[in-house]
Amino acid sequence: MTTQLIKSSDRGYADHGWLKSFHSFSFADYYDPARMGFGALRVINEDRVAPGRGFGTHGHRDMEIISYVLSGELAHKDSMGNGEAGGVENGKSAGVIRPGDVQRMSAGTGVMHSEFNHAKDQTTHFLQIWIMPDERGIAPSYEQKHFDTASKRGKLRLVAANDGEAEAKGAVTIHADARLYAGLFDGAEAAEVDIAPGRLAYIHLVRGSLNVNGQDLTAGDALQVRDASSVALKAGVDAEVLVFDLAA
Repeated sequence: MTTQLIKSSDRGYADHGWLKSFHSFSFADYYDPARMGFGALRVINEDRVAPGRGFGTHGHRDMEIISYVLSGELAHKDSMGNGEAGGVENGKSAGVIRPGDVQRMSAGTGVMHSEFNHAKDQTTHFLQIWIMPDERGIAPSYEQKHFDTASKRGKLRLVAANDGEAEAKGAVTIHADARLYAGLFDGAEAAEVDIAPGRLAYIHLVRGSLNVNGQDLTAGDALQVRDASSVALKAGVDAEVLVFDLAA
């Protein structure tokens, strides 16, 4: 097993006033040739959006985009009709993402969308995750599911996976050979997930502190793991963690 610790302070950072963003991998004006992604995982941005501000309408293609809200709310609207007034009645999603929600947008052949914090007095804190798809040029699509605290307490809950596995386990579907788990750990709570031979694991600690395969992590840290049979989590202190199981 080989591991690489990426400290929170090693991430890129951008302060746009209304948006403060940490970049785990090269993004926008932050470029590091050694940090272009890990397997199919291309972007993890930790964003804080000021009250009454947001990302105007912009486009994406051929990317699986996951939004994971930590606090506040994020209103999503896109060219597929999600987020429109009365969208639920029209068979579309209302598009508001709250803590515990996992939103997946497959950009495919192209989609336009916007994301906004409509609150007058609360910052929206969320993770924006990009995973490269297995196939280019698919039809754009959208999905959103809620995973309550109990489902993640002291365990790793599968929240995103490919096709059949996602449907069978109640996760959102991503069009990539990847799995995403979310977990909450404190005190004696511990969990372990098997990693098949030849696959990669990427662990991003959202908050708190946690021991991962013998390595101590604090909020914002990440651990890249190769040639490991499992990922073991223990000794958490108010920890929230994301674990990616990725094709090499």
